[in-house]
Amino acid sequence: MKIEHDSRSLLYRKPFGTVTCGTPVRLRLALTDFGIPSHIRVVCEFEGGRESVNMAYVFEVSGTYVYETTVNMPKETGLFHYYFDIGTHQDRVFYGNNADGLGGLGAVYDEEPESKYQITVYDKDFDTPKWWRTGVCYQIFPDRFYNGSEDGEFLGQREDIIRRDWGEEPFYKAEQFGGTYLANDFFGGNLLGIEKKLPYLKDLGISCIYLNPIFKAFSNHRYDTGDYKTIDPLLGTEEDFIRLCSAAEKLGMRIILDGVFNHTGSDSIYFNKNGSYDSVGAYQSKESPYYDWYTFTDYPDKYESWWGIDTLPQINEKSAGYRDYILDDKDAVVKKWLRCGASGWRLDVVDELPDFFVKLIRSRVKSENPNAVIIGEVWEDASNKVAYGERRRYFMGAELDSVMNYPLRNALVDFVNRDIDAEGFDKRIMSLKENYPAPAFYAAMNFLSGHDVERILTVMGGEDKSSKEEQSGARLSGENRLKAVEKLKCLITMQTLLPGVPTIFYGDEAGVEGYADPFCRACFPWGKEDKEIFEYYKRNIALRNGQDAFKNGEFETVYKVNGGYGFVRYTKNSSYAVLINAGEAEVFRLDAARFGMYHLCGVFHNESYSSDDGIYYIKMPEYSVKVFENIK
Repeated sequence: MKIEHDSRSLLYRKPFGTVTCGTPVRLRLALTDFGIPSHIRVVCEFEGGRESVNMAYVFEVSGTYVYETTVNMPKETGLFHYYFDIGTHQDRVFYGNNADGLGGLGAVYDEEPESKYQITVYDKDFDTPKWWRTGVCYQIFPDRFYNGSEDGEFLGQREDIIRRDWGEEPFYKAEQFGGTYLANDFFGGNLLGIEKKLPYLKDLGISCIYLNPIFKAFSNHRYDTGDYKTIDPLLGTEEDFIRLCSAAEKLGMRIILDGVFNHTGSDSIYFNKNGSYDSVGAYQSKESPYYDWYTFTDYPDKYESWWGIDTLPQINEKSAGYRDYILDDKDAVVKKWLRCGASGWRLDVVDELPDFFVKLIRSRVKSENPNAVIIGEVWEDASNKVAYGERRRYFMGAELDSVMNYPLRNALVDFVNRDIDAEGFDKRIMSLKENYPAPAFYAAMNFLSGHDVERILTVMGGEDKSSKEEQSGARLSGENRLKAVEKLKCLITMQTLLPGVPTIFYGDEAGVEGYADPFCRACFPWGKEDKEIFEYYKRNIALRNGQDAFKNGEFETVYKVNGGYGFVRYTKNSSYAVLINAGEAEVFRLDAARFGMYHLCGVFHNESYSSDDGIYYIKMPEYSVKVFENIK
């Protein structure tokens, strides 16, 4: 007995992937050696509703009997799930999604499956800003990028910080801060420094800069917001920010900001636990205008905080006063900084913001600037994310444009480190393509490193150091570094040429290493950059920027064997084949006939092929990359 449905094959499901409201979807199921069924139904579930739809026999091929039905998708946005119910006079079985829930070929179950196929149903008007989808982003942790002061002095005149020399290792032990970990060691990076380095970023091929928080705060990471409406004096002034945005725009670059709206700092104008501000904070009085921003369980010392960290009191987004301040007032925070020149927001821990609030953010941001982008921090598949018992609705058209692509980052790392093979990698990326609406899939922030994870070069080095003491000062050397760079090149090509927005964490292109926070937040090594890595990034970015096939083109996998992975990006006018070997040396069999690719010319290497049947056999050394353009 054989039962088959493949959600990625147009034979079984048409159209592929996500659809807009009301779209008819044809579903098919194939039976071999099954006998005469008493019933074949597709069980459909949507927003708590459920119905069974009978399937009809349509044709037979070599003993395989195919049944089909067409189901109209709901007129409202949401997630549509389905599985199959098959019966004979003696037995009854079910067919659903595979156990890992990644789509494609499913599995047979004796009971109704928990793993069901998903169709994301979204609003037909949902779109994402073209400038973002087609660009390349660069993430900056402002304190560690560059000090633009003429004399290298710190701005802001703060006395409660630890001034560090550029290039020293960030403190990581409580005793380095005097007994309590405070994250108040600073290196002096500022907005003027970013402005001065805009030509460097332009040369690299960057079109957008994502800044970690820049508003006044106590810590160096600034996720403990002190004042949403004031640039941190250590970074500069509001005028400096306006000038930065203007200078970036003249070079064809945009700035997006980090929106930390789930919590503030306890040391803030709003909470004012330490009495640092000339305000009546929520901690000081129940009469404070900010009191209902927070939830106290035993006033004033016990209150809800982010992950139990008492320096980060949690916001009650239902507070009308908070919503006015952040979203609705004439000079509301999200509007103010867009007017100052920002082109969008990255929303910190968006899964901890309620849906109604995310919808309001989108409404207010898009009303202010319809071309602004909204990116959310989500660590899982964002199309079916469940947070605090609620399924989120990020991609229905009323919330996010897209998200940080953690699933792709993890899949890339696992693939190049040989923890999964090419087949396993393809399942993961195709699951995203299947579940994410195209406007969001092509707008996903594709990153390798970040302020919350290890530097990618360190990850590729494979030296597992578990304690902070071991991680402190750890650097790759000799063969380990050479091998890590080889692996990194595979990742860079995939990051820049796969669908999505390549996003470089400052210093990755310079060969910066480091384990997780705080070591991943080291200073940029100006004057000591790894030129080999920089040039490799630069040429891959130039290829993406110069070819529409990589910015907007279709994406299809053409090879997935062992450690070898190949894909094609194409438009009506151009097509490219990208081959990556993260395994041992082997010969790739590339079948590119259906893309009309009969003459291949190497983009980065002097290697060309012609084939009358579109089939090629290409030698791929271990940890190698080859990119071919189709010459018509």
